Amino acid sequence: MKLILLGPPGSGKGTQAKRIEQTYGIPQLATGDMLRAETTSGSALGRRVKSIMDSGELVSDEILVAMIRDRIAQRDCRDGFVLDGFPRTVPQAEALDRMLAENNSRLDAVLEFVVDEPDLIGRLSGRFTCRNCGASYHELYNRPKVDGVCDMCGSREFDRRPDDQPDAIRTRFAAYRRQTEPLLNYYKKRGILQKINGMADIDNVTREIEAVIAGI
Repeated sequence: MKLILLGPPGSGKGTQAKRIEQTYGIPQLATGDMLRAETTSGSALGRRVKSIMDSGELVSDEILVAMIRDRIAQRDCRDGFVLDGFPRTVPQAEALDRMLAENNSRLDAVLEFVVDEPDLIGRLSGRFTCRNCGASYHELYNRPKVDGVCDMCGSREFDRRPDDQPDAIRTRFAAYRRQTEPLLNYYKKRGILQKINGMADIDNVTREIEAVIAGI
C-alpha cells in the first residue's frame, strides 16, 4: 500500500502518518525528518538545507527527489510506505510516478487534509520541543505536566523551530498554496484523491483515514 498525505504545515499529517505506520506496518517517509537529520550532519548539504528551512522556503526538487529515490529502494518499503511532505509540486509528483513505474508499481491513494489556515498558525506558533529527548509540546494544547519540565526526561531546556515563527509560517503557507495546491487537480484527475477533515480531533481523523484505506 502506497499513500501520500497532502496538507499545509500543521495539518496533522505527521501524527496520522505515524498511526498508519503502526497500524499497517508500512514506514512513514517524512521528508521533514530526513532534512532535519541532514542539517545536523555537519555536511555542506546540511548547512545549505538548514538555511533554506530556517527561512521557511522549500528545499529544491533535486535534493528531495534524490532522497526519496534512495529511501523507497530500501527493504522496509517493499510492502509500501506513507509519504509525508513529498511530493510538494507537480514535477515532484511526476518524478515519483516515474520512480514507481520503474518497478511496475503505483500509488494507491492520496489523502488531502482540509484545514482552516488561521487556526493552523496558532497550532504551529505554539509548538516547542524538549532539547534533550525531542518530546513535543504546545503552549495551549499540550503543556508539560509540570511547567518548564519535560514529562519524558525531566529536562528544563526547550527549543522552538525557527520555521515555526509566525512570519516563517506565513511564508510556508504561501509556498504551499503556490506550489502544492496544483497537486490536488493532478491526483483528482487520476481518481485517487480523497479528502480528510484535518480540523477534526485526532481519533476522528484516524477513523476517516482507515475508512479510505478499507476501500482500497
